[in-house]
This record gives sequence, C-alpha cells and structure tokens, in this order.
Amino acid sequence: MTLTTEIKEGLAPVTTLLLDVDGVLTDGSIVYSDQGDEIKTFSVRDGLGIRLLMDAGLTVGIVTGRRSGALLSRCRNLGIDLIFDGVTDKKKLIEQWLQDTGLSAQSLAFAGDDLPDIKLMKTVGFPFAVANADPLVKEAARYVTEASGGNGAVREICELILIAKNLWEQTVERFL
Repeated sequence: MTLTTEIKEGLAPVTTLLLDVDGVLTDGSIVYSDQGDEIKTFSVRDGLGIRLLMDAGLTVGIVTGRRSGALLSRCRNLGIDLIFDGVTDKKKLIEQWLQDTGLSAQSLAFAGDDLPDIKLMKTVGFPFAVANADPLVKEAARYVTEASGGNGAVREICELILIAKNLWEQTVERFL
C-alpha cells in the first residue's frame, strides 16, 4: 500500500482510533433471534487489525449510538476497554472526553459510515469513511476505504495507520 504524503502526515499524530459499530465493524445488518436477542457478525480480519494496532501501542475505542451485548462481548474478546455506547451526540461526548483526558483532536482518527457520524468526523484529526458509507460521510472523510463495513474496512484502516507510522514491518515480523 503506497501512501500519499498528505495521508502519512495526517496519520502521524494519531494515537487513538475510534470506531462506529453498525456499518463499520459490522455490515450494518441487525439480526434478532426468536427470543429478541440482537445478533451481530464481526470480521475476524478486522479483529486482528485491531489487535495489531493495539499491540503497536495505539488505543482503539468504540463510539456508537446503540447498546448491544454482542458488541460488549466482542470488545472483551479484543481487549477494547474504551467503549462509548448509547451515545446520542458523538461529537459532544468526544469533545468532553478530550477535555477530560487532555488529548488533542489531532490525535484521534474516527471511522464512520452514516449521518450521525459526520459531526464527529469533522472534529477529529483524521476521519475515515468505509466504502459503503453514505455519500455525505464520504465527503467528510480524508480517506475512504476500498473495503466495506464489516468486510475488512477496519483491517484496512489499521494497516494504513501502521504503515503511515512506520510500524507495519515490525508488526508483521512475528508472523514471517
């Protein structure tokens, strides 16, 4: 993957990747069992990308409007502790979190797919949109993935960040 100077420079200060869930970590489908339990499908490749990013010292967090037991289980499995679920105003929440932590907006990347994500995308240092995102979300993004949500988009983002930060080769070294 060859990166432009603009992408490399834009990702250089990023220390935290925030992810929307439905449509980014999943394909946007919501399945209910006969008992009313919500079932979500997550990509194993996306999960490995998240783990690789975290193993390289970056933080990964969730910012989503919905609450889901399936999401909490997936986050536990991946070791994601930074979870903001049931959020009605993503921008307001993250601005308060930035104030509380002392982090800068430039240190954040965020991946979204639909209209509720746009305000936060305009707030963070590096906004991503997945390939199947709403056209207005794509306009707000600095980078649109080739893969769609739930089908490798998060893995693509994780690899892009690792490459931009010159961490990719040492990250994959253990697998070679």
